[in-house]
Amino acid sequence: MKKQILLSLFFLAAYAAAMHSQEKANTMETFIKNLMDKMTVKEKIGQLNLTVSGGFVAGETLEKGLNPLEQRIADGEVGGLFGLKNAAVIKKWQKVAVENSRLHIPLIFGLDVIHGYDVTFPIPLALASSWNMELIEQVARTSAIEASSDGVCWVYSPMVDICHDSRWGRIAESAGEDPYLGSVIAKAWVKGYQTNNDLSRKDNVMACVKHYALYGAAEAGRDYNTVDMSRQKAMNEYMLPYKAACEQGAGSYMASFNEFEGIPVTANKYLLDDVLRKQWGFNGFVVTDYTGTMELTNHGIGNEVEVTARALKAGIDMDMVSEYFSQHLEEALEKGIIELADIDKACRRVLEAKYKLGLFDNPYKYCDEKRAKETLGTRSHVEQARKAAQECQVLLKNEGNLLPLKKSSKVALVGPLGDRAQDMLGCWSGNSEIVRPISLLEGLKEAVGPMGTVTFAEGSYLVADKELEKILVGNSMGFASSGGRRYGVHERSEEEMLQEAIAIAQKSDIIIAALGENINMNGEGASRSEPDIPEPQQKLLKALVKTGKPVVLVLFTGRPLVLSWEDEHIPAILNTWFLGVQAGPAIADVLFGDANPSGKITASFPRNVGQLPIHYNHKNTGRPQESDDAGYVRFKSNYIDVVNAPLYPFGFGLSYTTYEYGEITLSSKTIPINGKLTAKINIKNTGKRSGKETVQLYIRDVYSTATRPVKELKAFKQVALEAGESREVTFEITVDDLKYYNHDLQYVCEPGDFEVLIGPNSRDLKMSMFTVLQ
Repeated sequence: MKKQILLSLFFLAAYAAAMHSQEKANTMETFIKNLMDKMTVKEKIGQLNLTVSGGFVAGETLEKGLNPLEQRIADGEVGGLFGLKNAAVIKKWQKVAVENSRLHIPLIFGLDVIHGYDVTFPIPLALASSWNMELIEQVARTSAIEASSDGVCWVYSPMVDICHDSRWGRIAESAGEDPYLGSVIAKAWVKGYQTNNDLSRKDNVMACVKHYALYGAAEAGRDYNTVDMSRQKAMNEYMLPYKAACEQGAGSYMASFNEFEGIPVTANKYLLDDVLRKQWGFNGFVVTDYTGTMELTNHGIGNEVEVTARALKAGIDMDMVSEYFSQHLEEALEKGIIELADIDKACRRVLEAKYKLGLFDNPYKYCDEKRAKETLGTRSHVEQARKAAQECQVLLKNEGNLLPLKKSSKVALVGPLGDRAQDMLGCWSGNSEIVRPISLLEGLKEAVGPMGTVTFAEGSYLVADKELEKILVGNSMGFASSGGRRYGVHERSEEEMLQEAIAIAQKSDIIIAALGENINMNGEGASRSEPDIPEPQQKLLKALVKTGKPVVLVLFTGRPLVLSWEDEHIPAILNTWFLGVQAGPAIADVLFGDANPSGKITASFPRNVGQLPIHYNHKNTGRPQESDDAGYVRFKSNYIDVVNAPLYPFGFGLSYTTYEYGEITLSSKTIPINGKLTAKINIKNTGKRSGKETVQLYIRDVYSTATRPVKELKAFKQVALEAGESREVTFEITVDDLKYYNHDLQYVCEPGDFEVLIGPNSRDLKMSMFTVLQ
């Protein structure tokens, strides 16, 4: 009886919630309809126009009237602005829209908040390496709290593109190569930005999922390039994170630059309407990427009016920067290429977003200068950034347990990235206007205190090409920690810098080589045909090895790099990515053992550039190699000069302790077509200190009607173990975990044999087998 009462109460609560939700939807629909009934065609088109603005200049042109952008806003020709920060500035722009326009429709304000707002956290690829969904959600939550306090209500994040090619600079913004992990991370980001999907909250912001879709598969790893694949490959290997973000309730999507099946995504009805809206049920709005509509003419699919019409009819609701909607939609309407209903549909979606954000109730909701002052750069946010940075570092090699170091050591810090605080922020950083980033040199000196010494020398140029270095360093030069010295470009000879580095190295107990990429060598528009440590830095590293002193390579990068020589000759390699404002202290925490590294890479590191693109979840051919690390065999699918296996596989990462995996125990050797089973494995910490291990479960479908990968990640769990402690880790496997899109794009689980594989990475796995019954 008690159970029946509880069930009744549950259903009543669910019913009441559903009714309340429907009532809110009806209220919004009535409000939007009444507003649109008053709008002219020009005003409706204005809502579809998103433009970028610099500083606010209102008040400077009072005698001459409004400046051009203010006038356009007052005339209802702009729906939103992006690229602005500062609550006071944004409030002034909002006042123009609300007080000077005929219908008082507020603007929506967007910004690229990629890995933090004022407090910059590790880059997304680094955060993914933590495999910690709670951490990622907290980063998004903090970013939302900061951004929303400073006028921003719409963030262009998360970036959920899957990438197999580290030549592509934007892999730094992604979660790596795996669709399952990418989907879990996508949900964490959206959940953090849009907590409970209640956009009426003043500390929530609307997420914008990008880049929809398939952008990470750009040919040759070159940004903005063509994408060409089958729909089946797209659905199985790339689309899952976009779908997961939709399921989590993301409010908006951004169309990607690439084409798919010969149609640029900005005009691709299959992706924007058939899949996103009809199949997945997305009911938010879609914005182009920067000048995306304009670029359709470069793709060669029509003139200005034609591509504008194609974009709108395909499902684009808001045009970023191109001004093509504002310039050409009325002409397209007059020519009958589009209908008024097409404009109305897009306008309604934009207005609904503003309504959900509460901007009609309070246009200045996000412009609270007092809250911004209390929120931005708070100590708790900085502490959170340090903890995140600790968890994101990946120990790739630690021969002879060289790490952790003793704080009493004489440390020689050498390398062009050793004292560049601004570079620690990484691409698409939040600029950290209040919280100053901390360099590795500062972090090391603080860590050793009076016990040891740290001396520093740059040792080499960043890159060999003088003009390229001006470009790469010129936009990211910060002041060094010692004496405010600004970094120069090629101010001294290469030999002079090298000899200085060798001199301090020879007087040290340990050399820390701070090498890799700087802030401008990855991210958008930063593709590299040779993703490695640049030549001047390699020359420096080889000279340091010749001193005979132990060398620790601290690697700064936004992508997997080719490290074959380094892996062979350097005893310890710590991949730190770009860790944000607390990079220096967090790296020192790991180097000196105050934190035990637990990160694991989410993108395979190639042995050479010829292996790219590379990913663990590849398919077998009809002539597969015996194993990925087997030597050359003619007439097999392999290379003459390198094994198939990556240098470091997906999921790989070492610790200062060691773990032992037992054998897999299955609850059953068979599973009904609608059933489930459990897989258990014992993990033991066999080292001398506590640590955290990420236990990964993979599935292989032995036989299927269409080909499937050699293994696919389907679950993972993190377990903290004290030295000597053992724990049984349990996974539940359901039929949903075994499904894939077959040749007819049906999402199915096919009966037959499956392997379940569990281990610390995608290479070193225990295996058992079960059968799905008909």
